[in-house]
Amino acid sequence: MRLVFGLVLIAGLGLAGFAVYMAQNYIGAYESALAEEREKATKAVATQQIFVTTRAIAYGEIITDEDFTLAPWPKEILPEGFFDEANPLSATGDEPRVAVRAMEKHEAFLDVKVSEPGGDAGLTSRLERGERAFAIKVDVASGVSGFLRPSDRVDVYWTGRIPGNDPNLPEGEVTKLIQTGVRLIAIDQMSHSETTDATIARTVTVAASPQDVAGLAQAQSTGRLSLSLMSHNDDTVAEAIEVDQRSLLGIERSEQKAEKSLEVCTIRTRKGADVVEIPIPCTN
Repeated sequence: MRLVFGLVLIAGLGLAGFAVYMAQNYIGAYESALAEEREKATKAVATQQIFVTTRAIAYGEIITDEDFTLAPWPKEILPEGFFDEANPLSATGDEPRVAVRAMEKHEAFLDVKVSEPGGDAGLTSRLERGERAFAIKVDVASGVSGFLRPSDRVDVYWTGRIPGNDPNLPEGEVTKLIQTGVRLIAIDQMSHSETTDATIARTVTVAASPQDVAGLAQAQSTGRLSLSLMSHNDDTVAEAIEVDQRSLLGIERSEQKAEKSLEVCTIRTRKGADVVEIPIPCTN
């Protein structure tokens, strides 16, 4: 009985070993065939190394050297405007590129998706942390005759009437300096300053804090705004300026002093049928 059991066990082990051997041969043959097919496909499709993204890049982000790498791309379907070693993506010096379109990971870099070296992606890339963009309506007079350019700095003046009947308030229209050194980031729909010709703009866009934007919005809705162009190397801070019609013409306000009326105190006495008022010194 023991002999039969031993023979069955040996036969089972032999069959198991044979099955494992056959499976290994089958898997090895499959892997070899797959490798051969891959090698054939690689040899059949010609590729070229181009730059692709290493992460998802949002609109307006600055592209750094860690954001791209070289990867093989089939030559037959190379996209137009790609970047490779002959046309590098990285810029020389301190002039990086900016994404003008959102890109996903492993997406090819194209010239229509990135700016030129030192370029920007519009107003959002020109705003610093905590700044907001605000549009001011201008014309040929209030817009410095069209000589404003993006990146210029201006002083903003408000002209209007101050409501109220307080005699201490200025009479007529008043012009007051409300903001100084405000930075321009766009003229109409242009955010670059390559042109040198004077352009009569209808709006200028400035960068300001939310508090300053609220002040400019209130001033624009209650009066007229005028801009005064500053020099690029002017680091002075303008003092508080307010001019009305009287100060402009040099007219001094006349102060009229009301004369104090003399107070008279009287007493009434009756003399017969008549009542007589007799003046007396006032005690108070």
